[in-house]
This record gives sequence, structure tokens and C-alpha cells, in this order.
Amino acid sequence: MSNTLKTTKLDFSLVKPYFKVIGFTMLLPVAFAAINRSLLTGVSFAMCFIAMTTGYTFSITEKNSMERLYGILPIKKSEIVTGRYLFVLALGALALAVSLIIQPVVLRAMGESVGTLDIISAAIGGLFLFALYTVFQIPGYYKYGAIKGRVFMYIPVAGFLATLFFLPKIPEDNPIVITIANSPALLIVLAIVLIIVMYAVSIWFSVRIMENKEM
Repeated sequence: MSNTLKTTKLDFSLVKPYFKVIGFTMLLPVAFAAINRSLLTGVSFAMCFIAMTTGYTFSITEKNSMERLYGILPIKKSEIVTGRYLFVLALGALALAVSLIIQPVVLRAMGESVGTLDIISAAIGGLFLFALYTVFQIPGYYKYGAIKGRVFMYIPVAGFLATLFFLPKIPEDNPIVITIANSPALLIVLAIVLIIVMYAVSIWFSVRIMENKEM
């Protein structure tokens, strides 16, 4: 576990110069939420933006040929992979927390009603979308690299546009929507279980890819 945390800290160090840019991108979803007067839309947009930064560590590592450094470090490839996932999850959790603090304040200042259920729905929706994006992105980057696999950077964009298209088409009297509205705890449990399963499968694929690579 200590080696995993060390690789996570290394990833934070690599991306540290980009923190100002990442912080700026978090302001754009706030404006988007204000324009659309929707917390769910704003949080989804924020998670889309932050998911697009997943490739930063892969890009920096590839451009500076840091695979050799990882190769001489006394750590397992599986620890490198889990450390990278932990870094991505930490970045996503930070972006989600910031969005859930700032966006409701802005919406309420504009006269919009933002209740507890709205916040829970936005949190679960944002977390699920972020997971859905990154579980495909990370194995793709490990397989093809940051340069050849740059197409994976646009997965969040496609996912967010699909969300904008399909979300308004779901009727409020849909049985699933009614069940979720009446049982937010069920929504949380289902989402967490699904997210854990998705990441477990994604990590397994990434580890397999890394084990077949020379460092």
C-alpha cells in the first residue's frame, strides 16, 4: 500500500504545474450550471472536464521517457497501476467536492431551489459519469500511450453530449425515476456497487496490459 501511495504522490507532482489550468476549468461548469439553472448539468460538465485531464500523467510520462524511471523503482507494475487509479479518483473526488460546494451556492443566489435530493442526485450522477469515462480511458492510455491514444481524451465529451441529449427525454413519471426519488439510499448503493465493479474490471485490464509491457 505504501508503494501505491508513493506512485500516487509522484503523479500529483507530475501534474502540479497544471493545477492552475485545472482550477480554471472548474469555473466553466459553474457558469454552465448558472446558464442552464441545473446542478446536475453543471456537475456533469465539471466531471467531463476533469476526466479529460486523465491523460496528463500519461502524456508527461511518455514525453519524458519516465517508463525507465518506473522500471528501476522497487515497485510492482500492479502498484504503479493502482497508484495511477488512486490519483485519478482523488482528482475526481476533489472536483466533485468543489462543484457541490460552489454550484449550489451560485444557483441559490440566482433564486433557484437546490434541495438535498438535488445534491445527492448530482453527486451520484457526476461520480458515475466520471467513473464511466475513466474506466475506459485509463486502459486505453496504457495500451496505446498518450499520443496514439489521444482519442480517449474525447470520451468524456461524447459521454457528456449523450447525457445532455438523453436526460431531458426521461419522463418524470418513469417507474425508475419514481423509485430513485423515493429511495435515494437505493440510488447510492446501486451506483457505488456498479462503480466498484467497473473500476475492478478496469484495473484488472490495465494491470494485464502493463505486465505485458517492457519497462
